[in-house]
Parts: sequence; C-alpha cells; structure tokens
Amino acid sequence: MTKADLIDEVSRLAELTRKDSEVIVETIFDSIVRSLRVGDKIEIRGFGSFRTRQRKPRVGRNPKTGDRVEVPAKKIPFFKPSKELKDLVNTGGAVPAAVPPAAPAP
Repeated sequence: MTKADLIDEVSRLAELTRKDSEVIVETIFDSIVRSLRVGDKIEIRGFGSFRTRQRKPRVGRNPKTGDRVEVPAKKIPFFKPSKELKDLVNTGGAVPAAVPPAAPAP
C-alpha cells in the first residue's frame, strides 16, 4: 500500500474528499516525525510503537572500491509491532473494518 492508496482508503471509509483525507494522513505522518525528532516515543495501542534507536559508530566498506569507511553514530527510527498486530498478520484473521460515521438524525 502506498501513501496515495492510504489517502484513498481514508477518503472512502470516512466519506471525505480526497483533499481532506490527504491533510489527515499528512498531519498524522508529520506528527510522528516531529515526535521522533525530539526523542519522544509514539504508542498506538493495538498497532505498535515508534521510537528512535542510537546506532554506534562503525567501520564499513565501500562496496565499489572495498575501502574502509568510517560510519558515524546516528539515530534511526524503529517500529515495534504490538502483539495484536503480530497475531493478525500471522493468523490471517480478518482486520476489523472502520465503521463509517453515523448518518445525522432527521
């Protein structure tokens, strides 16, 4: 699934315009990135958690020349799926569909 597919899915399920759905998806992604940038952990119950991990500096090799290259320390984003998500993926069980919004009362 691509970001465009996700936007289309949100638009269809929430009965929103594609533009509104795009704003929602972009806002969620931007919020996750901002939180990770400042070192916060994001936990989405039933889905998983995002956090950063620190990689130590190391010596790598240039695959083209074989020369040794110093790779500096850096932070990398890390996703840990929840037990519920792991179970759904491994059992092939049905994913609960989003419930469309209720129609307003007449």
